Amino acid sequence: MPNPSSAAPIVPARELLLLALLATLWGASYTFIRIGVETIPPITFIAARTIIAGVLLMAILKLRGLSMPSDPAVWKRFLIQACINSVIPFTLIAWAEQTVSAGLATILNSTTPIFTFLLTALITRHEAVTGRKLFGVAAGIVGISLIVGLEVFQGFGSQLAAQLAIVAATISYAAAAIFGRGFKGLDPMMPAAGSMLCGAVVLVPLSLVVEQPWTIAPSTSSLLALLGLSVFSTALAFVIYFRLIHTLGSVSTTSQAYLRVPIGVGIGIVFLGETLASTAWMGLIFVMAGVAAMTLPARRKPAPEATSA
Repeated sequence: MPNPSSAAPIVPARELLLLALLATLWGASYTFIRIGVETIPPITFIAARTIIAGVLLMAILKLRGLSMPSDPAVWKRFLIQACINSVIPFTLIAWAEQTVSAGLATILNSTTPIFTFLLTALITRHEAVTGRKLFGVAAGIVGISLIVGLEVFQGFGSQLAAQLAIVAATISYAAAAIFGRGFKGLDPMMPAAGSMLCGAVVLVPLSLVVEQPWTIAPSTSSLLALLGLSVFSTALAFVIYFRLIHTLGSVSTTSQAYLRVPIGVGIGIVFLGETLASTAWMGLIFVMAGVAAMTLPARRKPAPEATSA
């Protein structure tokens, strides 16, 4: 008889739906950031983002009757997570999006699964590195290029500092996806809230010194973008993110970066009047194939039946 324990683990449909929701929330963040930094300086914008998200999450935790951990070692991990998953990448992307086109920013930042895959394969080795995941990485990159449009690369290198900033943010996200596995056992809302509050502690003084936020006059659209980014693309998104890190794994969770591209492009078409590349539908097929390869479990061969002597 086949050994039941040899069957491949089944990924619940709920987790895949949450992965798609996370991609949607973070896909919308590019539009929120683009609108927000028009009248709010980047450090101040991101500092406000972390404060609003952190306070909201803490309020929800209190309503749920949960208390944040008191162990200093856990808060030290929250601080590290804040730096590599919010302070550094949030600020770099906000700064870069003042000059880099949305298409190029999207394609550069959507390479997170590549760096997660490489860090996993070369350093941490906490997940199995398979040929199928390698195929998923490659398929995702091809799909992104087709969706955004190959013409986006025509401007590559003309704003090198901003482009390198986005790549650095992408590597930071990859490291955060691996580091975030260390919060297993905590309610997913706790590391989300703790990292946001720690991020605010770092960013608020920096904003006061560098940008003097009391001198700015933000527009209504920038303030609404900040609110949407903080509530939906940060607070809600990070609760989902920390859950998926433990249910799907870091490599599979970062594969939502590929889904962000068609979602982000779609939002740009609807709200910003952007156009879709002619190769987009072909690219979407590659993207979906890449995400499937990196998230769906491999079917294991059944164990050989026992034979009698």
